[in-house]
Amino acid sequence: MGPAGQAIPYCGPPPTSAELFAQWNLDPLILGPLLLGLAVVAVTARRLPASRIRAAGLALFTLAIAFVSPMCALSSALFAARTVHHILLICVAAPLIVLALPRPPRQGFPVVLIATVLQAAVLWFWHAPALYEAALSNHGVYAVMEITLLASAVLFWGAIRAATPPTAALALVLTMVQTGMLGALLVFAGSAVYGPHLLTTAAWGLTPLQDQQLAGLIMWAPAAGVYLATALVLVARWIGPDPAVVERQPA
Repeated sequence: MGPAGQAIPYCGPPPTSAELFAQWNLDPLILGPLLLGLAVVAVTARRLPASRIRAAGLALFTLAIAFVSPMCALSSALFAARTVHHILLICVAAPLIVLALPRPPRQGFPVVLIATVLQAAVLWFWHAPALYEAALSNHGVYAVMEITLLASAVLFWGAIRAATPPTAALALVLTMVQTGMLGALLVFAGSAVYGPHLLTTAAWGLTPLQDQQLAGLIMWAPAAGVYLATALVLVARWIGPDPAVVERQPA
């Protein structure tokens, strides 16, 4: 048990700044799949396009940062670090996993909409204070939280990759809006609502409310910005250069 009888989260007891870099998560249940994935990447490296191999390697590296590095332990102390942890899963690791897989067949608007709603529902579900506290109090619930967040994000980014550019851009903008709304709720909340962090932020010079507001800002700007930037890139590629401009360019 942690401070004041609190259960110790999966990533370990909340560290101080002096303890942080000594806290690496060497759980075989995490290291095993990561090493297996690395072995698969190494074996298939000569048979697959270099772009897919790079994406797979970067996805594994991102997951290692989230679950093995001291980032994992820091997320026990700070809700803001937990937010970064989740962003690594849904905005970095998930699209990289999708890029490492074969391109899926073209999907219509209903499939993309379902994937978009599912990812949003999972994200909001686990940010309900009671459910979040349950995840940090029980390792089994924590595993379900992490798996569902990553899986729903992989489904979402897979649907984005398989959609037409207008449909993908619309889904990305909708995701940006709902992510920003969740971040705004955290920023403008009048009190800290996440019990597991009420006693763990002082060592980092933050009140629980400041920690929660920082988490909201991270979700509101960088996370939502990933979806907006991706939408803009897709629209730019879809529109393409003006043919008249291309014709006027010298050979």
